Amino acid sequence: MTAPSARLLTSGTEVPIAGVPWPLYKLIALAVGLLVLVVVGIVTLDPTPAVVAAAASATVVWLGLGLFHTSDD
Repeated sequence: MTAPSARLLTSGTEVPIAGVPWPLYKLIALAVGLLVLVVVGIVTLDPTPAVVAAAASATVVWLGLGLFHTSDD
């Protein structure tokens, strides 16, 4: 299995959720944030650093991939 390429992540690929199209990079950012939340929460057993780390990582991924996002409009 190969990892998705950066071109696929930022090419304007959209996933419909409840009838609303979401860019794939935003869903990846949310998944990264959730993963960081769980991992840091388990490691530290404290919600404060887990929430801060998850918010920061999701924001960095969201903005980072968003810079390269191309719209098909």
